[in-house]
Amino acid sequence: MSSDLLLAFVIVLPLLLVSLVVHELAHGWAALRLGDPTAREQGRLSLNPLRQLDPWGTVVLVVSFLGSGGSFFFGWARPVPISPWRFKDPQRGMMLVGAAGPAANLALAAFAAAGVWLTYGPAPFVAEILALAFVLNVVLALLNLVPVPPLDGSRVVGGLLPREMWLRWMALDRYGNVVFVVLLVLLVAVPEVFSRTIGAILERAFDLLP
Repeated sequence: MSSDLLLAFVIVLPLLLVSLVVHELAHGWAALRLGDPTAREQGRLSLNPLRQLDPWGTVVLVVSFLGSGGSFFFGWARPVPISPWRFKDPQRGMMLVGAAGPAANLALAAFAAAGVWLTYGPAPFVAEILALAFVLNVVLALLNLVPVPPLDGSRVVGGLLPREMWLRWMALDRYGNVVFVVLLVLLVAVPEVFSRTIGAILERAFDLLP
């Protein structure tokens, strides 16, 4: 392993783990505010990353990063437990809880962008790290907003559907792991899909940086 790759790994890993933890915490806090204390009852409303990280998701992150030489990485945190039937309106509750994760990442991205503007002159290395945090959080938000189960975008779309159609839409979660793997394979095998969608939006997001 080269020293440059090791340095990149040491910088990227904490940034990504923090972003994933904040994403899951946002789901849990939103659910709590809407009447579902399941995450709190299971001790998941915690900044302790050990409570939020998924072992396999972390392993995949490390292997994909090191195996690709830092050009590609993928991972996930342990989903916060949600009990939609504890919401006053389960359909609306799931939509808002689903939107909370990407919204938290976009908020982190906004803070990182502000930090870049403040540091790119006097502290360029710090500005580079903050720019990376900006990119990671924009990508996380956009990926999670893809409207397929089990991603958050499916919750947002579900909240806009008629009630009976929403129930059928929620039933698709049983195939969520299959859809998730297919999406991952598609992104790796056909990178143009990423570059022409999320990549294109990310390029526009760079206009926020100096």
